[in-house]
Amino acid sequence: MTAVLTEARKNFHSDLVDRHTLSLSPEAVASNADGSQKTSVSIALSVANDLSAQIIPKKLTGQRVGKQFEESVEAFLSETFPLFQSLRPGSWAIENVGGSRAEYQISKYEPYAHLADLARAIESDRNLASVLGNSYEISPDILVLRNPEPDEVINHEQSLVDADSGRHAVIRKANQARPIVHAIVSCKWTLRSDRAQNARSEALNVIRNRKGRTPHIAVVTGEPSPSRLASLALGTGDIDTVYHFALAELIKAVDHTQNDEAINMLHTLVSGKRLRDISDLPLDLAI
Repeated sequence: MTAVLTEARKNFHSDLVDRHTLSLSPEAVASNADGSQKTSVSIALSVANDLSAQIIPKKLTGQRVGKQFEESVEAFLSETFPLFQSLRPGSWAIENVGGSRAEYQISKYEPYAHLADLARAIESDRNLASVLGNSYEISPDILVLRNPEPDEVINHEQSLVDADSGRHAVIRKANQARPIVHAIVSCKWTLRSDRAQNARSEALNVIRNRKGRTPHIAVVTGEPSPSRLASLALGTGDIDTVYHFALAELIKAVDHTQNDEAINMLHTLVSGKRLRDISDLPLDLAI
């Protein structure tokens, strides 16, 4: 039988193709390719053909493609991650908050609830705003949330907590009711211009501004260029791991280019544990 994760990966790709997030132009340029770069066009075309992308007269706008990519990643995680209860028990929720940036979404959850007070203070004090700037701002695309547990669940097998202990732990619903941010997933269909730097800056804000454990920080991308993937994936200290929407297909495409620089870079990212496939993400979130 086909594994659930394998089937979910196929469904994820089918969703991208069916909604024309991944598509081909009449000139055979994939929607995630940089048309000005021959290598990018070649790699992206190979991946698109492997995933049965369709030719459409006019590709979707960048904003719409980005939104649909977020929705597809959210659907994939919602389908897969909660199934790994044997590895990571809990009551989970996957939320796409990328379209709600007018509200300060992350302040609704632990360990970032204090940022709502900070945002209000900055709005009312221009001097404070000039000092802090946007160093506290976190605008995630997708949040993986764990709901706090009632004492009946915590004490299911034996009495572990009571009124005299564990009185401040956020996992305990008796102490607080806000969901806890387990992971922040940023979705970048491509990595043009300063998108890699934006992802790094936001990751650092996630780390600096928490009052508790650092959540998983992941980026999912459809970028075909190994050099652009390297601009985000190389190095440590901010983003946990970068996940490609079709890594096996990408490796095949890059190996066929006979471009030694691109081949070496991609294999360095994979062997160096900086680039993984979308199907690895639910398992990594269970750690």
